[in-house]
Amino acid sequence: MREIDHSLPGDTLEHLDEMTCMLYVERQLDRTRGQEISQHVQGCSQCRTLLRAMERESRLLTRAMLEEEEPLPSRLAQFQDRARRSMQWIWGVALGLAATGVYALYTSYVEPWQSQLDQAGFGGSNLLSLLIFQGAFWKGWQSVITLLEVLAILTLAGFGLAFFRRRSRRGSAFALVLAGFCVIAALVPPAASASVTRKGNFVEVKEDEHIKGDVFLFGERVRVNGTVDGDVFVFSTDATVSGHVTGDVIAFAQSLHVSGEIDGNIRSFNNNLTITGTVTRNLLIFDETLNLDSAGKVGGSVTSFTKSLNLDGNVGRDLLLFGEHIGIAGSVGGGIQARGRTLSISSGAQVHGPISFTGDEPPEVSSQARLASPVDFHRAEHKPRYTEGSVYVWQVIWAAAFILFGLVLFNLMPGFCREAVANAERYGASGGLGVLVLFGIPIAAIIACVTVVGLFIGVSTLFIWFECLHFAQIVVGTLVGQWLLGRTSHVWPLIGRMAVGIVVVRICTNIPFAGPWIKFFVIVWGFGAIALAVYRRLEPSSGAAAVVPSQPLMPPLPPTTTVGGAQLA
Repeated sequence: MREIDHSLPGDTLEHLDEMTCMLYVERQLDRTRGQEISQHVQGCSQCRTLLRAMERESRLLTRAMLEEEEPLPSRLAQFQDRARRSMQWIWGVALGLAATGVYALYTSYVEPWQSQLDQAGFGGSNLLSLLIFQGAFWKGWQSVITLLEVLAILTLAGFGLAFFRRRSRRGSAFALVLAGFCVIAALVPPAASASVTRKGNFVEVKEDEHIKGDVFLFGERVRVNGTVDGDVFVFSTDATVSGHVTGDVIAFAQSLHVSGEIDGNIRSFNNNLTITGTVTRNLLIFDETLNLDSAGKVGGSVTSFTKSLNLDGNVGRDLLLFGEHIGIAGSVGGGIQARGRTLSISSGAQVHGPISFTGDEPPEVSSQARLASPVDFHRAEHKPRYTEGSVYVWQVIWAAAFILFGLVLFNLMPGFCREAVANAERYGASGGLGVLVLFGIPIAAIIACVTVVGLFIGVSTLFIWFECLHFAQIVVGTLVGQWLLGRTSHVWPLIGRMAVGIVVVRICTNIPFAGPWIKFFVIVWGFGAIALAVYRRLEPSSGAAAVVPSQPLMPPLPPTTTVGGAQLA
């Protein structure tokens, strides 16, 4: 290549080379050298053409480096907009399928259970009040509500102070407002606790003892012989209630014997329960064995989930029974709905309502039993799961729910979803980490829930872990869709691949015998990919180290090239 001979500035210059033009365009030459090239270009058309070409190339290169995305041609851009608008129908279809699923779930499960609970004496408000506001785990929440009210008042007081402080310049007005808030805070009654807690090997409420308030009893042996004006909570191996309880009895015991009088309900989670006394209201039990003696009486309804039930006493309202062996020999003021293996109605039984039984064997009914109507028997059918048409309907509903869930996730956090799908291609790392995270997170969350400080963190972690069980299947389904339809980086084409992949995954997870194992491996695989994406998001970014290239990034300059007016060796 030729260069400019500047030994004699006044002489005619030769033509410029490309390196010299590049240095001139990039303003890398000194002032004297730049003036010489500028004068030469004005009189040399060939060098002027070369210089213009270098300037145009430099501008295009700079613009290409600054632009993040290359603009699409107008026709392609219009096509992309039309495609994006046409994909909006997926939202309508997915929402429609989700609404259909909710309706089917309500009509198939919620509504029948609600009607059965209503017949058993558990109305909507009564059931809500019983399970939530009168349950064992909600005692003391009234104090929490009072505390929240106090905090709300103090928060409003803080805003009021800030408001009046900015707008009031007189100290007397500020003092008056502050005194008013102090009076309001003083008028809030403090939370009072009237509960009694007793612990020990042998815990007893004596016969001549009268306790006003709730009682919590923890012991190997528990005896309630006195009077309790409130609820009784029992945690014991052997418990006996022979006194008078005006509230409910909630028991977690291996053996519970009730021979006294209970004005409220019994909520029992025991191995066996025997009732020889009186229960004014309802009975809800999750036991292995329930024995209602001939002297026992339940004024309300009985809802039982037991293995063996023997009812010889009196029940004022309906029976809702789920058990293996059910025996009725007493009086029932309402109807009976039972599901189990066998049902036996003895000669002394008296039932004033309809009887419906679903079981493996026909019921044994004595001819001397006094029944309002014959027993409506339905034989329990144990058909193969894959021969029922409802199974496939539910699979379609679940697939639509997964697609809707993935649609929401890919629109809310597209970057994280792409990272999770990309990490799913690392099979070994995703699988190994998935096994660790899948079983480690719930254990850590349960440990956190044991401590009062970590209760909120533990419950939140369990909720996120449960949602990730479904998100893992979406991640693997998206990867399968990319294998089938090809890779893409755009959101809506990726959603389409996600829908196709989820359908494939749902079909594979419903294969007989192998389906549960496939589902387990899919969850482990996807869970590991999600964990990798979270780890990379939370990993601190280290400073980029200076990289010294082992080879030059561009070929060496010719030995005759000049830079800044000095000739290179």
